[in-house]
Amino acid sequence: MEVILKEDVLNLGFKDDLVKVKNGFGRNFLIPQGKAIIASISAKKVLAENIKQKAFKEKKIIKDANSLATKIQKIEIKIKSKVGSGDKLFGSISAIDFSESLGKNGVEIDKKQISLPGKIIKRLGSYEATIRLHRDVVIQHQFEIISE
Repeated sequence: MEVILKEDVLNLGFKDDLVKVKNGFGRNFLIPQGKAIIASISAKKVLAENIKQKAFKEKKIIKDANSLATKIQKIEIKIKSKVGSGDKLFGSISAIDFSESLGKNGVEIDKKQISLPGKIIKRLGSYEATIRLHRDVVIQHQFEIISE
């Protein structure tokens, strides 16, 4: 089933994306929640017209996202955590912790835009986070987890 997203849906797509989903997911979750509409021929035409009108605005948004990406790339992130035996952490590091450490450096990013390897991290070391600032602007950022 093809649907047009009316808002950003995690791990699926951004607003105004045309995506294929399973029938049950579309009919039982996305459409009743108001997150998507069925991609009929007329809905696709309306979407195409809306995308044309948004193209100019998108250029500015993409430019801002790129400038934010360069600002984030300059930040060196080291997250401190308590460590048990070996290199195991007490607890774990998640996208929330990564977002908070960016916030301490003056960059506010929503945790939903950050993807960590394996969702949570439970060991010391260097890792790479994926940050989606816009559908066209996705960056990889190195960070390190160190003992407190």
